[in-house]
This record gives sequence, structure tokens and C-alpha cells, in this order.
Amino acid sequence: LNVGRRLWHLPPATFSGGEQQRVNIARGLAARRPILLLDEPTASLDAANRAVVVDLIEARKREGVAILGILHDDDVRDRIADRVVDVTRFAPGA
Repeated sequence: LNVGRRLWHLPPATFSGGEQQRVNIARGLAARRPILLLDEPTASLDAANRAVVVDLIEARKREGVAILGILHDDDVRDRIADRVVDVTRFAPGA
């Protein structure tokens, strides 16, 4: 996930938003669990890192991992979602 060695010993609070996002994704993927809960997993990522993250999520999906996510990025959602629930219809006045 392109987390440079220079960051390995620094406090996460000093990381950029994209660096923090990549570390959080790495932590989530390192723990082999039967479900991934994702909240905008590609937010704050550049195109190259976005592609890496989506590839890793797709790999977990192929392994049978269930994925539940909040995804505003249409391209990411189209690649990883089997079912979509549009929650805007539950909003007041909808």
C-alpha cells in the first residue's frame, strides 16, 4: 500500500489523510476476518493507491469475505458491490 519506511516509526497523527487511510486499510486487511466493514475505503487516495486498495478488496471478495461498505465513489461501488442499497430514499422528505 505504498506506506514508506520513513513513516513506520512516526505517530500516525503526523501522516497525511491518504497515508492514514492506507495504514487503516492495511490494518483491516491484515486481520483475516470473514467480513470487511468499509467506510469510504478510497477517500483521500490518489489514483494509483485507489487502484491498489480496490484490487485488495476484490481479492478478499474472491476469497469469500463478506463486504459491507459505504461507498460514494460510483466506480469503486460498481467494481466491488453485488447489491446496493440507496439510503437516500430513507432521508426525511424523500
